Amino acid sequence: MSPAAALAQGCVDLGLPVPDQVQGKLIAYIELIAKWNRVYNLTAVREPARMVASHLLDCLAIVPQLDEAAAVLDVGSGAGLPGIPLALIWPRARVTMLDSNHKKATFLRQAAIELALDNADIVCDRVETWQAPRPFDLVVSRAFSDLGEFAQISGRLCAPAGTMAAMKGIYPHEELTQLPPGIGLKGVITLKVPGLRAERHLVLLEHVH
Repeated sequence: MSPAAALAQGCVDLGLPVPDQVQGKLIAYIELIAKWNRVYNLTAVREPARMVASHLLDCLAIVPQLDEAAAVLDVGSGAGLPGIPLALIWPRARVTMLDSNHKKATFLRQAAIELALDNADIVCDRVETWQAPRPFDLVVSRAFSDLGEFAQISGRLCAPAGTMAAMKGIYPHEELTQLPPGIGLKGVITLKVPGLRAERHLVLLEHVH
């Protein structure tokens, strides 16, 4: 099955209606990752065929579980996961991708240009010290840090009524016991990612007063 066919089937399996034009851009995006990977080492997954499940569908699986937000922050965005898929799926959202690695930020800027992502902003800075122009409705991370650290350093960037969403593998029993004061658990959702046998969970956190 071609990457495009695998993506189309995966979107059907997720119950996620994704326009053909957006699917085309998602495939162009993983081809960009594969091209830049030769020099920049963006991801351990090298082949576009494997990236469909490991990267695209893994990120798209969280979309049905979230309300579309006006202002989204992807913390430790790396190669743009999940920031770029979210920016493509939610064209009305303003998606900021934050990463302290200059090479990855350079890739993100180029990807935003080539994919014509007018709703994406790239910031090269450390999340601990970055001064955001405004709080975000949704702060998301994928394989960034443990939950306690994510909540500790990202909480100040999340709007009072906003949501922090952490993409995780196995159910993070221990990490859930280490949330900082003022951050509460909204829910843990078990995700089924088409083409991926590994466990996936989405942890939703919120400010508690």
